[in-house]
Amino acid sequence: MDERQALSAFSALSQETRLSIVRMLVVAGPEGVPAGTIAERMNLSASNVSFHLKELDRAGLISQRRQSRSIVYTAGYDALAELVTFLMEDCCAGHPTIRNSVDQQDACCPTSELIEQDDIRA
Repeated sequence: MDERQALSAFSALSQETRLSIVRMLVVAGPEGVPAGTIAERMNLSASNVSFHLKELDRAGLISQRRQSRSIVYTAGYDALAELVTFLMEDCCAGHPTIRNSVDQQDACCPTSELIEQDDIRA
């Protein structure tokens, strides 16, 4: 990811509604969420959600597919990972404790095995 792409992504994410939409789509996983459901959950009009989705799509942070009569949106996991990598790439130079702190964090997305174990415990 180059600086121009990162700036576009950060610009798109710097708006509260768009950040909330991306977070919703990340949680939804690869199945995605139809545009109408996004509007309903976010309490937005169809035209308003369409505007925000267009901005996120333009920044490469989400993707869309047609499913019957709906447009289903999914998080652009690769683009989000590239954005995090871009952000962390130079920050740790000369500061290995920062990098070690990041590396020691658990994976952000639990594997299906971990999810199943958590379901069993519940």
